Amino acid sequence: MIWLTWRQFRTQATVVFAAVAVLAALLAATGPQLADLYDTVGGDLVTRISSADQNLYYVGWAVVLAIPAVIGLFWGAPLIARELEDGTHRLAWNQTITRTRWLATKLTLAGLATMTVAGLASLAVTWWSGPIDQAVGGGGSDSSTPFFPRIDPMVFGARGVVPIGYAAFAFILGVTLGSLFRRALPAMAATLAVFAAVQTAMPLWIRPHLSAPVQVTLPFTKAEPTSIGVDAVREVDFGQPGSWVLSEQTVNASGHPTALPPEFADCTSFADCVAVLTKSGYQQQVTYQPAGNFWTLQWAETGIYLGLALGLAAFCAWWIRRRLT
Repeated sequence: MIWLTWRQFRTQATVVFAAVAVLAALLAATGPQLADLYDTVGGDLVTRISSADQNLYYVGWAVVLAIPAVIGLFWGAPLIARELEDGTHRLAWNQTITRTRWLATKLTLAGLATMTVAGLASLAVTWWSGPIDQAVGGGGSDSSTPFFPRIDPMVFGARGVVPIGYAAFAFILGVTLGSLFRRALPAMAATLAVFAAVQTAMPLWIRPHLSAPVQVTLPFTKAEPTSIGVDAVREVDFGQPGSWVLSEQTVNASGHPTALPPEFADCTSFADCVAVLTKSGYQQQVTYQPAGNFWTLQWAETGIYLGLALGLAAFCAWWIRRRLT
């Protein structure tokens, strides 16, 4: 049964593992040089990095983010749906292999491969990107540099252990939808849609609350604004590099959100605008996740995805044992 399961998805597995191996080789060849450069220039690394390394930074980011979706589509969805579509599952069930053993073998072998490839890709990219993440976290990045703190939603999903959770969830999601649809192509389409929806919902509504955020209210003399919009100050430097800003709003002297004062329309320079806001008692309220919460969010989110994967696996086992014929 193990050999049969391997034969069914070995082509897809070989392609994905080969792609990760090529990426790991590129990272291993260029990583030490990047680390040496960081040891030399420190936070200035983000302005000294070569275009080739910058491109590799984004390639690694894209590969780690894409692996869970690829696994869900091409490993998970067809794994059972193809057998149900072709009717070959009946041959296994009519022999000595029980439905439970049939499903457990498939989920165990393919599931371990899923978490292994996601873990290896994330490990390689996290290691290689370490100097850049340290430079950005130390305040070496601003709006003019193309890098983000590792806790920022743009980067968070391509670092640490959370890609393992993504991959496990995407794989089991594909298997479950495959058993429900009983056809590979509809299951693949549904897997992509559901996984994309979950990945969108997580950073918007769930991740910000997995660890208690910090809220600060700063006078404009300390907020150091870099630009002022119609009703709020933007891009506030509040002395916490590497953090993830959840929200910014302008508040009046009483601490309530409000529009800018009428006098603001008459100011003629950036300094005058700041002076008007300061004189009127306006302040900037910032809510953020500090950089130190990175691993707390990583483990909490990974636990959520692994929990979802276990729940889907239990449902899939029940469905195959009780509802499939």
